[in-house]
Amino acid sequence: MRIIERIGGYYEAQEVTFGVVYRWCPGYLWMECGCGEMLSLTCFVATCGECGADHTAVLREELAGQCSQDQALHPWRYAGDREELGLPY
Repeated sequence: MRIIERIGGYYEAQEVTFGVVYRWCPGYLWMECGCGEMLSLTCFVATCGECGADHTAVLREELAGQCSQDQALHPWRYAGDREELGLPY
């Protein structure tokens, strides 16, 4: 297995008619499985579709705490600088 890229969770801004909407994009890990399959793994999908290998342990280590159920459902609670992200609270 080889890790190619690691992307942390982030907010994506989308302009709408009366302002801006922020959409949470969870972190993911782009890697090559031992079987040669290229995978984009998230906290919710951590197995290889080709060989069935479970990469949960590697994913949790690489994304370091981004895989909590509460954080996936309520990412604004874990935002570092809320004013920079445009979050009021």
